Amino acid sequence: MARQARGQDIIRMEVGEPVFELPPRVAEAARSAVDGDHKGYTSSLGIPPLRQAIADFYRHRYAVDLDPERVVVTTGSSAALGMVCDLLLNPGDRLLLTDPGYPCNANFVRRCDALPARIPVDAENHYQPTPSAVASHWQQGTRALLVASPSNPTGDVLDAAAITGLNECVRARDGWLIVDEIYHGLCYTDGGLSTALACGEDIIVINSFSKYFAMPGWRLGWMVLPETAIPPVRLMTQNFFISPPAIAQHAALAAFHPESLAEFDARRETLRQRRDFLVPALRELGFTISHFPPGAFYVYAGIDGLADDCEDLCWQLLDQAGVSVTPGTDFGNHRAHRHVRFSYTAEPLPRLKEAVRRLAGVLGKPIPTDART
Repeated sequence: MARQARGQDIIRMEVGEPVFELPPRVAEAARSAVDGDHKGYTSSLGIPPLRQAIADFYRHRYAVDLDPERVVVTTGSSAALGMVCDLLLNPGDRLLLTDPGYPCNANFVRRCDALPARIPVDAENHYQPTPSAVASHWQQGTRALLVASPSNPTGDVLDAAAITGLNECVRARDGWLIVDEIYHGLCYTDGGLSTALACGEDIIVINSFSKYFAMPGWRLGWMVLPETAIPPVRLMTQNFFISPPAIAQHAALAAFHPESLAEFDARRETLRQRRDFLVPALRELGFTISHFPPGAFYVYAGIDGLADDCEDLCWQLLDQAGVSVTPGTDFGNHRAHRHVRFSYTAEPLPRLKEAVRRLAGVLGKPIPTDART
């Protein structure tokens, strides 16, 4: 960003932030909330119409009947992740995470004076843990497993059978399964993706308005909890946050209008087109990508044969090509220095093609055919 401020043309492939305009109904709902009587505190669990809209969304999209009383609207998904850790963990406890994985999750665990315990995951299992891997890493004091589907940084998913298997493994050890679904809606496989809520009422699910709904700056998310967890979480929301942002909640109501959902789904197709260009192009440049990522808006690429260290490569690409990508070391330790993450959400397809042309020049590779025009 500093280089951009100085006037340098940087192609932003490091940022995980959607860059789309608000759907008209969402923008109008926000303006109406500002002009109307919606600027005060709300219920700490979220306004009832929004909690009902979220429950209705699960029924219409996933055929899951959900009691809106189990829905807690939060100040972004980060607040949800933090409160779930506060709910489940005591000092000295352990929570299992994937390596690679979203880096902030470990800090939510450490905030509780607990230990983030990492399960190495690889392309062979689509960067997701198996029940046998979970069992081998489960030790005394382990309280929960946190997975993401689709995941960051790899975009990989868990189907219903995989989620059920993980939940059975965890529950057999009196633990909890937490499923981060903030990239749900951005899945490119035929038939979409099943929510973990279809696999058990004891599974904790976290979601967000930042990715599929493309409202990152509004700081709004939600979580779905077992009924028994609502009273202690209500105490946390009242004391930690008072309430989620009022104007954002009223704007988010309009995100569930059929016209808004149709626009979000059309954007998913735009992202699919970017992915379908980028993966083959990066492979032609020498990056190792075992499979097309089925969700989110990331490509986790191996750099064997291109560079010895991901951070050195990222600096080289920024300095010499004006292309910003994220080093694998941001996401864990397991073979992290041999990977980088490309994001394709912030730049349109012509800019992605320009990025590939620039990368080809720095890496000394021919320009991939689809990037020549």
